[in-house]
Amino acid sequence: MFVKTMMALLLAVVMVFGYGCTETQQSTTVGTGAGAGLGAIIGHQSGHSGEGAAIGAGVGALGGYLYGKGKEGQDQRQERNNQSDNYEYRYK
Repeated sequence: MFVKTMMALLLAVVMVFGYGCTETQQSTTVGTGAGAGLGAIIGHQSGHSGEGAAIGAGVGALGGYLYGKGKEGQDQRQERNNQSDNYEYRYK
């Protein structure tokens, strides 16, 4: 019961703080929530829900951050390509 309550609370926090953030911040938040949830579930199997949630949150945050940074870099490269294409189209 405790794990379900924590998952619901975590989901609510992720939804509230996910709006108005950059891609990296959103990915980090989602990664933290997902990692904490999975860590709590895995840790519960061995009797260490809290420790599993903490470790999972850390790993999930790092993974989400790295994913978000890669996604932002990809979006920036695409925007530069679009601007370059528009410039060439207008001035040729």
